[in-house]
Amino acid sequence: MSETRALVVDDEPDLRELLDMTLTRMGLEVDTAEDLSTARRLLADGTDYAFCLTDMRLPDGNGLSLIKEIARDYPHMPVAMITAYGKVDDAVTALKYGAFDFVSKPIDLEVLRNMVRTALKLRQDDAEKRPEVKPKTTEAPPKEKADEGGTAGTPKGESLLHQRLVGRSPAMDRVRQTITKLARSQAPVLISGESGTGKELAAQLIHDLSPRAEKPFVAVNCGAIPSELMESEFFGHMKGSFTGADANKEGLFHAANGGTLFLDEVADLPLNMQVKLLRVIQEKTVRPIGGREELKVDVRILSATHKALKPQVEAGEFRNDLYYRLNVIELPMPALRERRGDIRLMAEHFLGVIGEQWGEPPRKLSTEAMDTLQNHKFSGNVRELVNILQRAVTLCEGDEITVEDLNIDQSMLDEDNVEISPPEDRSLDDYMEDIERRILEKALVEAKYNKTEAARQLGISFRSLRYKLKKYDID
Repeated sequence: MSETRALVVDDEPDLRELLDMTLTRMGLEVDTAEDLSTARRLLADGTDYAFCLTDMRLPDGNGLSLIKEIARDYPHMPVAMITAYGKVDDAVTALKYGAFDFVSKPIDLEVLRNMVRTALKLRQDDAEKRPEVKPKTTEAPPKEKADEGGTAGTPKGESLLHQRLVGRSPAMDRVRQTITKLARSQAPVLISGESGTGKELAAQLIHDLSPRAEKPFVAVNCGAIPSELMESEFFGHMKGSFTGADANKEGLFHAANGGTLFLDEVADLPLNMQVKLLRVIQEKTVRPIGGREELKVDVRILSATHKALKPQVEAGEFRNDLYYRLNVIELPMPALRERRGDIRLMAEHFLGVIGEQWGEPPRKLSTEAMDTLQNHKFSGNVRELVNILQRAVTLCEGDEITVEDLNIDQSMLDEDNVEISPPEDRSLDDYMEDIERRILEKALVEAKYNKTEAARQLGISFRSLRYKLKKYDID
């Protein structure tokens, strides 16, 4: 590691010396700068720094400027921010500007070392992904071997994304590009989208493509844990700390130490747990129930929700400060109806997977069956598509899946693709009320019966929605 160099930017001589000594003991060569101008000069000299560590406030400017410049001009150089104690807002801003992580003063050297190891792993991964320049030869090149889960000549990360996130639509291209960027950061990510859109899959990919890939990925559904057991599940407990605590128990944060903790349906966290989660994010320590000491944890937090969190914040059901800590970067997962062009490709892919898992030759869809799928509402998104195909393979007696094998309720066809004509035996008022009722019911289903979110989607006030629900006797 003697050739690996780091750049430290800080105006405090004592802190520069401490950081220099710590990094040198880790086998790094260190260049230090006391201000922005010196740092810019060192970067301009062409030194290939493995990473940069910069203070927030410098004599001739703000460290955020340096972070933006490095993200723009040296995209393969991880940069971390040093923030003052308690200035978590500064850290959040730095992460949004492109910093991969942050460390707070007074600096905990163990936290610093963990961060440096992650930065070096990130740099190493980047170097391995870059194409190797080989000398020209007159011999015929050997036949390329496909990457694991990908095609020949495709970087492993890219092939992994295309293998797991099926689809060629612009929406999925944006998701893949965003995941690639998020994998380089340690910033908290909020993955939003309807149920069944693949939020956990996106979280798993962010982890698998990150420097934490060799460490645990721990997923937990926040809505599935009883509130009275939540603190024990997250932070663990000591033997005898409460009735039934017959042995020490490791919490989810410790189980994910060094890796990633994925909090699914984070909107379901009760307020008292939201406070404790906020503290863990800020302090990077947890205390088990009955424990006397704070234990350090190195965990990246990814969270997901099918509910819109902003209305919950406004209603006082979700803490504003926690919302901004979790939502440093948002990754929206598109609904299946927003990328209908992918349905054919996805159906063929999943039929192949189902056939392989069940030990059967893959079935094919008839033209009519494919048309039915492409006109289906898919309120359950990709998860619903997989379930429909599994059921169809079970019911299918031949090699081709028919419309009857799909067993889809025709009333579930997407209203946007179905022509509506008023029946002759009803008045126009009755006909318009029927359409309004269907629109209300659809909005409620898509909002998972969250009336605040349904009103937002419809562009009406909550009071107006409540009146209309009462008018049509919709429960």
